[in-house]
Amino acid sequence: MSVVPVPLQAGLLAPVGLLALLVVLPLVVLYLIRPDPQRVDLPTLQFLRKDRGTDATNPLLERLRRNLLLLLQIIVIVLLALSLATPYVTVPREETVEETVIVLDASASMTTDSGDGTRFDRALADARSAATATTSVVVAADSPRVLVRGGARSEAERTLDRVEPTETPGDLRAAIAQASVVAGSDARIVVLSDFADDSAWQSEVAAARASGLIVDLRRFAGGANAAGIVGRSFSGTNVTLQVQSYADEPVTRTVALGDDSTEVRLDPGDIADVTLAVPDGGGRAQIAPGDSFATDDAVPVVAPEDQTVDVLLLTNDRNRYLATALGVIDVVNLEVVTLPSAVSGDYDVVVYSNVRRDRLLTSNINIGRKTVESGGGVVIQAQQNMPDYGDLLLVDPQRVGTSGAVTGVGNDPLVAGVGFPPPSEYVVSDLRSGRALVTLTNETPLIATEERGSGRILYYGYLEEASPFRFDVQYPVFWKRAALYLAGRQPLTEVNRQAGARLTFANETTVRTPAGERSARRLALNRVGVYDTPQGRYGVGLYSSTESNVTAPPLSDGADGPLGDRAGSEERPVPRPLDGPVALVGLLFVLVELLWLRRRGDL
Repeated sequence: MSVVPVPLQAGLLAPVGLLALLVVLPLVVLYLIRPDPQRVDLPTLQFLRKDRGTDATNPLLERLRRNLLLLLQIIVIVLLALSLATPYVTVPREETVEETVIVLDASASMTTDSGDGTRFDRALADARSAATATTSVVVAADSPRVLVRGGARSEAERTLDRVEPTETPGDLRAAIAQASVVAGSDARIVVLSDFADDSAWQSEVAAARASGLIVDLRRFAGGANAAGIVGRSFSGTNVTLQVQSYADEPVTRTVALGDDSTEVRLDPGDIADVTLAVPDGGGRAQIAPGDSFATDDAVPVVAPEDQTVDVLLLTNDRNRYLATALGVIDVVNLEVVTLPSAVSGDYDVVVYSNVRRDRLLTSNINIGRKTVESGGGVVIQAQQNMPDYGDLLLVDPQRVGTSGAVTGVGNDPLVAGVGFPPPSEYVVSDLRSGRALVTLTNETPLIATEERGSGRILYYGYLEEASPFRFDVQYPVFWKRAALYLAGRQPLTEVNRQAGARLTFANETTVRTPAGERSARRLALNRVGVYDTPQGRYGVGLYSSTESNVTAPPLSDGADGPLGDRAGSEERPVPRPLDGPVALVGLLFVLVELLWLRRRGDL
């Protein structure tokens, strides 16, 4: 950080205060018009003088002694007048700073190993030394956090000792903006970061400086990232990983997940897609060899122990639209059985569609109950002559209605974003149990679900022959969601998240995180790794091409930007008033005057 020396200057902030010097004139006049003391000759003193052979006083010293009181009073008046005029000297503004706002970057790139520790370790040590008498602490990560607002130096240092880096993308702009809000009018903002951030933090620095705040930018570099995993997508039981190079020369990396691996060669700045099979139970995708930035070298991939969903469709008149929608789902293994037929075995989902009353066997009902009890799901599609499904049917069918209107669609993930067209005919019914996700005229359920034990039941209210939904492009989307929901499986995109996301629970929940157990209702996923919750496991990776680009350009390179050549601390001369010290000296002279009067015997 380069600092331009500030030339020493002096002056008066309020020269009108020098008018107080006019008080000296009447003081001198009083001394001039004061009558001379009357001389009285005492014979005794004359004899003493003759006996010593000299005069008792020196004329020069006597004159000085007589006028010393006047001199002291003139000095006091001059000093007090000078203090009223507020003398000052110019000093660098940083020397006048008493309040500091520390912005500490705790994003993933700060975990880069720089050889003598991580960037964050070095920034943390510098942050402690930057604290002043009044200090605020703002931590920058995916969102800013104000840990201390206008606290004492000791409080700020204790708080900094507890701060740990995250493994999330950073938003330095928001943190600097928050620091500007926290800072007082004469505060200094100290930003400690590697500035590997694509947010518009430069504009926030310029805005803070324009408002009169000192902004001190301290960059921490060191270490390098040759390549990293910056993205992922899922298709069936496969994952496609995006691997990006940040090296200055071609690099070769091996990408592996479970028993599957691929070698890729990357040119500088190149991105390669690598598709690997996700093993049952998931695994850890990793690129080798690693580099200084280990956070993006490996990511967890969470998957069910059995990714295939076994679906049994029981029917007497095969619904080809439903069968096709279920059959094209990449993780579904569909089996269609025409009734009457005794069926046994273990299934994840059992679907009843277009079933004739006289062809439905008791064993066919029992396999549905067994599936629900074992944690699977059952689907019952509406039809005009509804068979007796017993407690598996969530509605009480009454009659067939016409021209039904969709009156409500809930925000449940099963139906969110899906447009359900109104049917030309529908089964008027009342809800027996569970909850309606989509309703028709007269509160008739169109889509309803119930969580029963560890299993799930779905009522699908569209009649096949009167369903415009079967021609909708979202029809297969809904059935894929339904199959995974009923089987108790979340989509791989749902259980594999990006760092910085949140998990929300209905109540306080204990979660085993990569950093240990935590209890919360809203949990921040700020570490790369696996999170074990009562609802299942979640894998979290960084997946940020910006954060992985840990080699940010030096601050001085932004010559045309808002920082210009002032990337370091901006020093501007400011006046330091000296009226206090001058007034104190004046009071000291008043004290000397009082002591002199006491010595003379006038007090």
